[in-house]
Amino acid sequence: MSTPAAGAGRVVVVTGGTRGIGLGLAHALLARGCKVVICGRSDAAVTKALAELDGDVTGLATDVTDRAAVQALWDHAVATFGRVDVWINNAGISAARGPFAEVPEATVADVLRTNVLGAYNGSAVAQAAMAGQPGGGWIWNMEGFGSRGEHQPGMEPYGASKRAVSHLTEALVRETKGTPVKVGFLSPGIVATDLLVGDYDGRPDEFEKVKKIFNILGDRVETVTPWLADGVLAATKHGARVAWLTKPKAMGRFMTAAFRKRDIFADTPTPAAAGAR
Repeated sequence: MSTPAAGAGRVVVVTGGTRGIGLGLAHALLARGCKVVICGRSDAAVTKALAELDGDVTGLATDVTDRAAVQALWDHAVATFGRVDVWINNAGISAARGPFAEVPEATVADVLRTNVLGAYNGSAVAQAAMAGQPGGGWIWNMEGFGSRGEHQPGMEPYGASKRAVSHLTEALVRETKGTPVKVGFLSPGIVATDLLVGDYDGRPDEFEKVKKIFNILGDRVETVTPWLADGVLAATKHGARVAWLTKPKAMGRFMTAAFRKRDIFADTPTPAAAGAR
């Protein structure tokens, strides 16, 4: 476990930092001595999250699909803390699972805009500004299901968005080579959040079927995010990947599953029944 000295006053922006993995990262980074800036979709969400966080932290309601709003988030961070050392594009949404042709166009557009355009805007704003500040900085983009070509029925919008984020991150790694800006990939694996559970809204029976696998391979936010924070703060190599659920770890989990009883969803609301939303 890192000590507060690990962060040493580094300024970190976490988009989507008001809930789930983003909020967990904010907690972990503050515990490691960082100064943290979070954003969420609304003033209410940001205010609620700030009340839960302890340390040098500020926040701003930000629409990550709007480049000007993302620039305003950068400006807020610099006005508050003087610079930004690390920018984590964590903001993301998913969609309730459903047959390919039945997912509403507006839902697909929402997922793609938030996950892909949001990461693109954050990367573009951070790259441009970090290139001109002393010491440069780090940009991290969040991987997820689909990043490496995984397929599963009902996951098309989210999987496509994460595949696209991986592509743009790989492109950014190449473009920033030899510059003061470094880029990395963050891969949290399967984490018990309302985002994951929300994929099964309207299909609680289906959730019960996959819950066993999630309990073998998945983890809770408070388990994964301190480890991710340590990886972000320790990284030195451009193009680094900080991945929690590796193939050897997954194989080990399956081999020992019969001897380990786990419920990572103990405090997480169950999926809504059909028509309940």
